Amino acid sequence: MKLSDFTNIKDWLYILLGCTLLAAGFVFFINPYNLVPGGVYGLSIVVHNFFPQFQIGTISYVFEIPLEILMFVLLGSKMSIRTVVAALITPLIMNVISVLVYPDAASLESLDPSKLLGGRFDLSDHLILTSVVGAAVIGLGQGLVARTQSTGGGTDIVAMIMQKYLRIRFSRALLIVDGTVVLIGLLVIGLGLGRGGEVSSDKCYLMLYSLIAIYVCTRVMALVLGGMKNEKIIFVIGNHRMDTLRDYILNDLERGATAIKSTGLYSGEEKDMLMLVVTEREVMRFKQIIKQFEPNAFIVITDAYSIYGEGFRPLPNPSEIVPE
Repeated sequence: MKLSDFTNIKDWLYILLGCTLLAAGFVFFINPYNLVPGGVYGLSIVVHNFFPQFQIGTISYVFEIPLEILMFVLLGSKMSIRTVVAALITPLIMNVISVLVYPDAASLESLDPSKLLGGRFDLSDHLILTSVVGAAVIGLGQGLVARTQSTGGGTDIVAMIMQKYLRIRFSRALLIVDGTVVLIGLLVIGLGLGRGGEVSSDKCYLMLYSLIAIYVCTRVMALVLGGMKNEKIIFVIGNHRMDTLRDYILNDLERGATAIKSTGLYSGEEKDMLMLVVTEREVMRFKQIIKQFEPNAFIVITDAYSIYGEGFRPLPNPSEIVPE
């Protein structure tokens, strides 16, 4: 546990804002409609169907505490203090918001959307909207918390463990874990094993909306963590040294490039190949320059998945959350 864990005010503000957005996303968009977008809170929604007298935030503590212990054992205490705080305050904020937006205890117990904010925020007829918007808000909150090298707890911890020991990308690991929770939700809510016991196509559809919510959530979180990935890799193959193009890259673009000696497989002629990374905005101008000075060049442009090195991103530390 480091002193910086306590003194970095910016990180704590990110955590507070992220936890608030996470809690609000569930209270306003997810909980009232029995969506199960994975995670501890999705699992808590499932359990709420059996024990409606307990708030979803309260139920989540039952899962959070064992997972926090597991985190200490397998991940160490390097980033545990912020994760513990985030995991503890998010359910509390969720409970507080829930009490404020429902008019009475009966409405709070049933999570009746027609009572939410006096009926002014009932999205029962717009489930695709609540799935997408709610997931985006939750993903934004999770991303802000994860930017501090901590998580909101819950299945995030399982995903971090999978990333560290199984070398699975964080967002993909989270998708796997949350998908499992959705399957549990399908059994309990969609197939009628929970409160009420009835089976209906509408309840089964809720699980499909949940899958949409999971995908949106993970993509928004990855976007917050990694930013817009708009770099392109360009390969240019010409019959000579392409000096004009080299000057443009070095002097106008102010970028480096790699010159690779190559041989045409059919012609057997020696060729020069330039490889460089540019932003999406620079691609069009670069193609115009090639057409002007090297009209016979062979060009390949492809997406750059992740770029590390001078002028781009530093290589991640072993303990960092990598969202790709």
